[in-house]
Amino acid sequence: MKIGVIGGTGGQGLGIAIRFVQAGENVIIGSRSLEKAQNAVDKIKELLEEEEISNLSAAENTDAAEKADLLVLTVPLAAQRATLQSIKYAAAGKILLDATGPLETAIGGLPTRCLYLPDGAASERSQKIIPDTNVICAFNNISSGALMDFNEQIDCDCLIAGDDQQSKIVAAKLIEQIPGVQVVDCGPLERAQIIEKITPLLIGLNIKKICKDAGIRITGIDPECKPF
Repeated sequence: MKIGVIGGTGGQGLGIAIRFVQAGENVIIGSRSLEKAQNAVDKIKELLEEEEISNLSAAENTDAAEKADLLVLTVPLAAQRATLQSIKYAAAGKILLDATGPLETAIGGLPTRCLYLPDGAASERSQKIIPDTNVICAFNNISSGALMDFNEQIDCDCLIAGDDQQSKIVAAKLIEQIPGVQVVDCGPLERAQIIEKITPLLIGLNIKKICKDAGIRITGIDPECKPF
């Protein structure tokens, strides 16, 4: 499977890209500029101490969306709409994992506070912008620090929400290739309104130094009941 990490040049995008490269998936780093995407690829090669990585490449966002089978959106809220509009047609009929956090930082506020969007969750907003794409809320509660600590397992579940069950099954199988991560299907996309609000809570715990790279685990789940 080819995975396009759209806007994948920040810490979260880099971390997700590295984890999927390590899992043997073909990864395309996307950015508004090819140069910036290539710089991200070069940084990953440096971090992994490999001069050549055959399953990693760079492209502009639109090209990455066209070439990829599945997309991961890792941009700030302020860039969400413009980025999605630029890949709208290339993303049609595909799955998009949306990691957008509706944080007050988008308007100069605090990262420990959530913005309340007219469309509901940021992922619901994405679904309205690209209606022909199967949008799944994912990766909101896994920190970039945990993702970038790529030699270690991640002690965190990945809460997902989406309206298309088959798309969630595909996404879950992919995400669970990351060591230590268990996917928890929280239901339809409207549940993203709850999932996304966990992010500022976790950021606040990290700021208070209660923990490092705070994550979340859902206990008491019977693995036999998972549809993945």
